Amino acid sequence: MNNSTKYLFRSLTLIVILVSMLSCTNDDNKEFSEVAKVSLRDVGHRILLTNQDSTSLVKPIIALDNLKYQLSFEEDVYIHPDSLVNTIKRSFQKAGLPEHYLTEVRQCEDNEVVYSYEIKQNVEKDIVPCGGRQLRKACYVISVRFTRMLNTRSINQKYIYFLIVSVLLTFAMVFYKLKTKNHSQSKDENYSPIGSFQFYPEQNKLVKKAVEISLSKKECELLEILVANPNQIVKREELEKRVWEDNGVIVGRSLDTYISKLRKKLIEDDSIKITNIHGVGYKLELTT
Repeated sequence: MNNSTKYLFRSLTLIVILVSMLSCTNDDNKEFSEVAKVSLRDVGHRILLTNQDSTSLVKPIIALDNLKYQLSFEEDVYIHPDSLVNTIKRSFQKAGLPEHYLTEVRQCEDNEVVYSYEIKQNVEKDIVPCGGRQLRKACYVISVRFTRMLNTRSINQKYIYFLIVSVLLTFAMVFYKLKTKNHSQSKDENYSPIGSFQFYPEQNKLVKKAVEISLSKKECELLEILVANPNQIVKREELEKRVWEDNGVIVGRSLDTYISKLRKKLIEDDSIKITNIHGVGYKLELTT
């Protein structure tokens, strides 16, 4: 197994692992959301009991953005801050939910915050104002946002996404190297046999028994035309036009000079001969 294949295999393996991790994270988040909803419904039930209300309903708990949940009631209720703080804390502890959250109580009529507090697990850092003051009976919406859980999840997901992008970039680089390598190999294999020589027109070279013979661009272009027409006469006018005149160059005896150079480079193989057909052109003669 070569290095490129190893890198490719490792990249694919890492992608699978990271996708599995992300899937597990999403499953954990879904489970957390369900537990939070059940716990808040329990909070709503206890608030109704403190209001001597055993008939009206707690409305469905709504999951908002950023791990924020909303609790509301079918009927107007009294809200006692001390009781609310203790009820939520007990319910969350029983459900094993994080002890870092921000609670807000809003009036339905104008959406104004009439009471809020923050719990940070450490009692000395908790911010719980206005204890002992009961809110009038009215329509209220209680929202809870888990602060510590939000930050941890955000960092973890960003880290996972970053790793996935990094692996995908690595995969793309490996794929590019493999493609480049295969293209290079295909170029190496793209040759025309001329007797005992291998002619590589794209690389301007002849190869015989692993010995490379470099060709100039003009030599390569001439030989490529002749190789495409073995044992056939190619007129001087065609050779001059395709190799020189199409490029805006006027030649005198240049064609004969380059044919002479090619003959010298092919001289080691007696089965190859470039014959001058007087007054007509040249012919690449190949004998087996």
